[in-house]
Amino acid sequence: MTNKHYDLAKDERYLQLLSQSFPSISDASTEIINLQAILHLPKGTEHFLADIHGEYEAFQHVLKNASGSIKRKVNELFGDRLRASEKRELCTLIYYPEQKLDLVKASEKDIKDWYHITIHRLVEVCRDVSSKYTRSKVRKSLPVDYSYIVQELLHEHSDDKDKTDYVSTIISTIISTGRADDFIIAMCKVIQRLVIDHLHILGDVYDRGPGAHIVMDTLKNYHTWDITWGNHDILWMGACAGNDACICNVIRIALRYSNMETLEDGYGINLIPLATFAMDAYSEDPCTEFLPKTTKEDALDDKNRLLIARMHKAISIIQFKVEAQMINRHPLWHMESRNLYKAIDYKKGTIKIDGKTYEMTSCNFPTVDPKHPEQLTDDEQILMDKLHHSFTVSEKLHKHIQLLLSHGCMYKIVNNNLLYHASIPLKADGSMKEVEIYPGVHYKGKELLHNVGMMIRTAFQVQGEGETDMDRNYAIDYFLYLWCGPDSPLFDKHKMATFERYFLKEKETHKEAKGTYFTLRDNEEIADMIMDEFGVKGPNRHIINGHVPVHVAKGENPIKANGKLMVIDGGFSQAYHKETGIAGYTLVYHSRGFQLVQHEPFASTEDAINRGTDIVSTTQIVEMNQRRLRVADTDKGTELKLQIEALEELLYAYRHGFLTEQEKKNPPKK
Repeated sequence: MTNKHYDLAKDERYLQLLSQSFPSISDASTEIINLQAILHLPKGTEHFLADIHGEYEAFQHVLKNASGSIKRKVNELFGDRLRASEKRELCTLIYYPEQKLDLVKASEKDIKDWYHITIHRLVEVCRDVSSKYTRSKVRKSLPVDYSYIVQELLHEHSDDKDKTDYVSTIISTIISTGRADDFIIAMCKVIQRLVIDHLHILGDVYDRGPGAHIVMDTLKNYHTWDITWGNHDILWMGACAGNDACICNVIRIALRYSNMETLEDGYGINLIPLATFAMDAYSEDPCTEFLPKTTKEDALDDKNRLLIARMHKAISIIQFKVEAQMINRHPLWHMESRNLYKAIDYKKGTIKIDGKTYEMTSCNFPTVDPKHPEQLTDDEQILMDKLHHSFTVSEKLHKHIQLLLSHGCMYKIVNNNLLYHASIPLKADGSMKEVEIYPGVHYKGKELLHNVGMMIRTAFQVQGEGETDMDRNYAIDYFLYLWCGPDSPLFDKHKMATFERYFLKEKETHKEAKGTYFTLRDNEEIADMIMDEFGVKGPNRHIINGHVPVHVAKGENPIKANGKLMVIDGGFSQAYHKETGIAGYTLVYHSRGFQLVQHEPFASTEDAINRGTDIVSTTQIVEMNQRRLRVADTDKGTELKLQIEALEELLYAYRHGFLTEQEKKNPPKK
């Protein structure tokens, strides 16, 4: 260390600050030893999920079973020592301890014996999943009430003859004092906590499914996670910020899939004014095109289906008007062709698109004035004002959107992996495409995603120095472009054919041509070019996306670009299951490499608890490392190495008299 050259004059203020935390050679040396040891621990396991779409039961189960990681641990640990049924029961207990305990106590004849056996098994699992962490980190993960007891059990083995009675007495006392249930629940949650070090969500928590608000509550309480925003998240963020077009889209999608739980139960959005308006304005309209498309429709009676269809049409007609107004305000978006009200011949019931005339399935627009088709009626404006108010004052919605803002961004680089939800806009030749996000201001690649992220945050900020209401208002409007604009990195299609899907039979009009990114993303050179643009380094670097469901049923492979790009949207949403043939992909990145997990549809939480059914999953090894990765190989390791360098500099300063060690103050006497 004495051979190193330190610019102590330059670093003097920093070292003085550092010395307050490490006031002596002994303190600094101890911390260096600690950090060096951490660098040699195995890399923590990262868990990647995408496109949850409100399917909270499947999402929570995948979190609880860590994409099959807990089942694999149990199988490895107990092998032939336990029957398959016993291992299945143990896994179910770890996933759902409270509910499973109730079932066990109702059927188990010798509950004390069951407690003894089960606690021993849970301790064994917990010891295994905690082995890659420091004792300090494990201790911080433990519930306060049982921290000391769990630590003793983890670090003392019952097969040690000198400790057998000690361990047995601890467990017997837990049972005799009536604390077995609480202790088992605590142990199961610790196992869930330790099996995954960090969770990455690659966008689209919202829409289609019934419980996006439950997903957000789950994430709020999860130990460590981040999110790269998806187009459906952006839609809800826009609605929360007061973008009326986003508000209409959010409500329309909820009605389309007959899933109003998130809106009404989750965020308290009052849809009664919409129902009242729809029953009046469309009282004679069968609204056939707007009947809910959902697996729930068989459970709805005809009266409710018709009501939902009328509400669905009412908000859709308003949506097309509000979108047209916004598009007219911002010609730089180049979306004038999406103002389809102007293309309708209301007398003939036809519409002209791309120079071709089509007959509409219906042309009943009682609230549309052909001369001013984008103008809301008085009643529509009153309704829109009420809906706008409901979204902008919903306290829980605002809290959840703040969670997305505090934990999220447009892209993330972590451990040589580049994460973003959908795409990077590209030209036909594969080069980065410039996108005009402000008048005269163009960005591409990394700068595009960064500045889009900054604009999103502007929409939620109080006016600051150098900012105007115009900046914030434009940022709020821009949520619509991010949702459906042709060069939006969250959409990247030539159009969103919502209107055509409702009113035209011709499939050619429904086509939403994907951007160049989606046709070139299987090209290894393109993947390398994108990672170079974002400064992602290392021989084993990857891009990880969601957004577009992988059509496994048609033979599509989620691994692209010679293993450098992975797409993990296999369709959590039930609406996609017939299309994809599966119920989602998740990705696990542990110290030995990447594993892609393909999931079959999840039956239900009730089935998982009562019958021990798990998601049927197939694990595909994507990439295995030649050696086991250590913390030193990760971003965290880079940070720790910098801390070690600073501490070594502090040691040098102490030992050469540049800084004086501080005397430790004796703790006050009690």
